[in-house]
Amino acid sequence: MAIISPTLLLDERKCKDNIALMCTKTRRMGLELRPHFKTHQSRIIGSWFRDTGINKITVSSLQMAAYFADDGWEDITVAFPVNHREINLINDLAARINLGILCVDPLNLEFLNKKLHNPANFWIEIDIDSQRSGLSPENLITIQSMIKMADPGLLRFRGFLSHAGKTYSASTVDEVVAIHRREVKELNNLASNFRRFSTHLEISVGDTPGCVMADEFPGITEIRPGNFVFFDLMQAEKGICRYNQIAIALACPVVAVYPPRGELVVYGGAIHLSKDFLINEHNVFFYGKPVNLTESGWSEPYPESAVVRLAQEHGVIQLKPEFLKKYRIGDIIGILPVHTCLTAQAMGSYQTLTGEKIDHM
Repeated sequence: MAIISPTLLLDERKCKDNIALMCTKTRRMGLELRPHFKTHQSRIIGSWFRDTGINKITVSSLQMAAYFADDGWEDITVAFPVNHREINLINDLAARINLGILCVDPLNLEFLNKKLHNPANFWIEIDIDSQRSGLSPENLITIQSMIKMADPGLLRFRGFLSHAGKTYSASTVDEVVAIHRREVKELNNLASNFRRFSTHLEISVGDTPGCVMADEFPGITEIRPGNFVFFDLMQAEKGICRYNQIAIALACPVVAVYPPRGELVVYGGAIHLSKDFLINEHNVFFYGKPVNLTESGWSEPYPESAVVRLAQEHGVIQLKPEFLKKYRIGDIIGILPVHTCLTAQAMGSYQTLTGEKIDHM
């Protein structure tokens, strides 16, 4: 394998299988799938979604919306609160595509009423549990004022959008499903108060754990998962996916081996993996799990082994002696990342198992 520095490997078959599974589920359940492209940020991977019939997407920035609009995507929701300083870009995109934007405060509507020149859809973001951005579902007076104050000629009210972020910190599948059910119940209760304002009021939810594991979506019209395209250790450790569904691995050159410590050092650190971590049953932090790279992909993670320390360029991997002895300086070892979204962002490109380079915005 012609790898000289940290390289993000992409298993195209696994990735396409993950896409197909989610598409099949949503069609079976009568849900609109508007996948979040912030995980892969790639026109080529985006085309794999298009091949399955997907024609509506979610992104996390206006710049990302422009990148995919240039590739022919015409229905894009930006799942991030309106940034007033980007009004020129909002207007440019609204003139080109069916643009969806998020409002989290009446000030957003006041501003858009004055500055928006081209029609756009707007969602009111609801904060169910993450305390990140959005309105409490109990804040009915503010929500009603926002719906009423929108200029109907410019701003089309679509409905309510949320992201149940706590599913990512849940420790079991049952806990993930319980969080999802609470989210769905609260959003339906909220929507019942405002259906008079829209004949087609929609409810959009977006976390991968809930979207993958839940079997019931009453009242939900669309889902916006993104991480499922690659999955990662965060999902595998919770039972959301299997290890063999994780579609990317960071290939790292071995630069030092220390048998007395039971460790090797790789060229692959925090600037490649990010510093997202998990905690194992021994209360030890880890930043990835090592795998054996093969011509056809990679193995399951080595047992009782992990990336235990990261510096900017260094990664320190703890391996059991029977696995450590397989590696010499100059070899390549793979690492399954804790969170594929940040690893993909950090690396900025992919290489397939056949050596093809895949773009990243």
